[in-house]
Amino acid sequence: QVQLVESGGGLVQPGGSLRLSCAASGSIFSANAMGWYRQAPGKSRELVARITSGGSINYADSVKGRFTISRDNAKNTVYLQMNSLKPEDTAVYYCNSDPPYVRNWRAYWGQGTQVTVSS
Repeated sequence: QVQLVESGGGLVQPGGSLRLSCAASGSIFSANAMGWYRQAPGKSRELVARITSGGSINYADSVKGRFTISRDNAKNTVYLQMNSLKPEDTAVYYCNSDPPYVRNWRAYWGQGTQVTVSS
């Protein structure tokens, strides 16, 4: 069964922290680079952090130095530690492989988790 389940979002004040988790089915997780994406209202979905199965990591400039991606290959789980959050980090956050998993010729996405940064 193909599955992506994100969790850990919420409302946080500027400067605060959150840790997101994503449980993925093996068909998506195994041997693939995994990424965290986000989509803010009125904007396109963007990749903000990426980690390969071997542990190589890349970040978007907008989150570099504040976000940390990690993965637990034994649990098929990927994490995103978000520190020093800013209002512009407000978005729905999704995890997926990079490139995104395709099913029936369409990119497959989970439900995402809402992150709201506001005072």
